[in-house]
Amino acid sequence: MDSRIVDARTKIEIYGALSEGQGGLGDCPIRNVVQSIFGKWSSLLMMALAERPYRFGELRRLVPDISQRMLTQTLRDLQRDGYVHREVFPTKPPSVEYSLTDLGRSMFASLHHILLWAETNFEAVRAARTRFDASEG
Repeated sequence: MDSRIVDARTKIEIYGALSEGQGGLGDCPIRNVVQSIFGKWSSLLMMALAERPYRFGELRRLVPDISQRMLTQTLRDLQRDGYVHREVFPTKPPSVEYSLTDLGRSMFASLHHILLWAETNFEAVRAARTRFDASEG
């Protein structure tokens, strides 16, 4: 067995110790980091920015289902966490470009594996949900 793999009980104890004095497991620093990466729009934006830097309007057209407000908030959250760099160019009107930071690129290397898995297995997950829902109804 891989020595890096720890049983769930031990991990929960570790996470609890890491969040001690911060409100328990709900404030666990590991959950806090992972939660922001897997937000509804975060992984899509990270995937786009892994390709190249994008201007705000380009991202808006690339992900048409996202509102301007949600795009702004998600980019701000990713910037706050250190994954995204925001650069303002002194044009009239000012243009803004977003790119991944070194931290963002290092995180995306792992996220990319999960995205590939999801792309490969989404039909199996959809079928499992359908079977489950049919058995519950």
